Amino acid sequence: MGKKIKVFAPATVANVACGYDVLGFAIDSPGDEVVVELKDEPGVEIVAITGDGGKLPTDTASNTAGVAMQQLIKKTDYEGGAKVWLHKKMPLGSGLGSSAASSAAGAFAMNELLDKPFTSAELVPFAMEGERLACGAAHADNVAPALMGGFVLIRSYAPLDIVPIDTPESLYCTVIHPQIEVATKDARQILKKDIPLTDAVTQWGNVAGLIAGLYRKDYGLISRSLQDVVIEPVRSLLIPSFGEIKAASLKAGALGCGISGSGPSIFSLCQHKEIALEIAHIQAKIFADMGVTSETYTSVINQNGPIVIK
Repeated sequence: MGKKIKVFAPATVANVACGYDVLGFAIDSPGDEVVVELKDEPGVEIVAITGDGGKLPTDTASNTAGVAMQQLIKKTDYEGGAKVWLHKKMPLGSGLGSSAASSAAGAFAMNELLDKPFTSAELVPFAMEGERLACGAAHADNVAPALMGGFVLIRSYAPLDIVPIDTPESLYCTVIHPQIEVATKDARQILKKDIPLTDAVTQWGNVAGLIAGLYRKDYGLISRSLQDVVIEPVRSLLIPSFGEIKAASLKAGALGCGISGSGPSIFSLCQHKEIALEIAHIQAKIFADMGVTSETYTSVINQNGPIVIK
């Protein structure tokens, strides 16, 4: 039996309202787990997947974790392979970076087993190839925080330039995932290819304001900046009662409320844990009144990223 490891990688909130494809942060739960064991024979073998309802492929070239691990191995002198057991601990198509969590967990586990030839930031391009497979675009706003932890800015994709962003310790996030599915590919396809210059200027200002607010611990500035005039007006049409949930969350004290990734999950940033928990209750009731079941998660910004499970 070869070296073996078990790894957890967290869910992530991407876009963060104004930061489409360039902002993201990690939360404590949910997330994915992988068990990876080295083997003498070359190639990555997906032995089994649990928690996916039979939806995910075990073919390595069609699996996000498998692709990320293969990309990593290509950049090393390792001549062997690996066996992988993937345990999905989070919903598919949730807007919480499900594919990214699998990619991040696989890449991180493989890196650990090979005695860490790459830093967390250097693992991001490998995991991005899993994202390319999952949704057709190698975006980093999920995989970067999933691998590095914390809140990150993708300043540039060519070349890739990832900037960790400080966040206030008392900043909490509430995420609600209603039991409806929005495919990432579909949510990307409906977006407008051209936007008015006035909207672009507003969005640039909000991204800069949000970054400044996080560094300065200025909750008023954070709140004013959590506005999306480009993506949310289109994608919110795919989420029942989004407007009602957002209005109720802001009334209850949320700094801001928006779509997590491509949806249907909704995130709210709050200054205090008590407000975050109250918002989770309010949002769940709105969906329940519609006959839609949901799951809620409340967390500080996860600064750890993947962890090895003993």
